[in-house]
Amino acid sequence: MANDWKERLGVVFSTNPDYQYDTATESEAETLAPEKQNLRIWLDRLKGGRVATVIRGFVGSADDLAALGKELKTRCGVGGTAKEGEIIIQGDHRDRILELLTKAGYRCKKSGG
Repeated sequence: MANDWKERLGVVFSTNPDYQYDTATESEAETLAPEKQNLRIWLDRLKGGRVATVIRGFVGSADDLAALGKELKTRCGVGGTAKEGEIIIQGDHRDRILELLTKAGYRCKKSGG
């Protein structure tokens, strides 16, 4: 307990003399293999009437999600983002993304309207 006071800044006081400070960080989910992923491809309308293709259901680390998002954005030639378990691609690219993910071995299908 020498210099770990910064790790327990959220704990103010404990009356238990045997209390152990829990400083463990939350671990990321392990990335599933592509054939075990169950992805859904949605078409979403954003502010201003813009459309975006949204891929939901990815189970894995943020780095793997970002890598898949970058690959899809590059192959479609558009911008987008990958965060909070979703990949958002600008424009309606559902058919192209479905084809790319299927070739990469992912289980995916179109969902929504």
